[in-house]
Amino acid sequence: MKNFLRSTVLCALALALATLPALAAGGVVNINSAELDELMLLPRVGPAVAQRIIDFREENDGFKSVEDLLLVRGIGDATFEGMAPHVAVKGETTLTEKVTIPRSTPEDD
Repeated sequence: MKNFLRSTVLCALALALATLPALAAGGVVNINSAELDELMLLPRVGPAVAQRIIDFREENDGFKSVEDLLLVRGIGDATFEGMAPHVAVKGETTLTEKVTIPRSTPEDD
């Protein structure tokens, strides 16, 4: 039980440290109005995923909530978790730099 608790705490700490670079970037992308290049500022979003976000938005009359991104092909839980702090469904896009989040490696586990 002690080892499990220690592993859980270490994983939580590693995750928190991994998100620090993302939080330092500041700003948000409004997924209901952002252009392709603005969507690509989000972590782990390239041209193909950015286009699928735009296509989904056009086919569904926009995103009602940030969680709707999980309905876009290519955005799973891990990708969503990294981008969620930088996404909005209202307001202006204020993110100006690409957010990068280091991927975890087997050594991190």
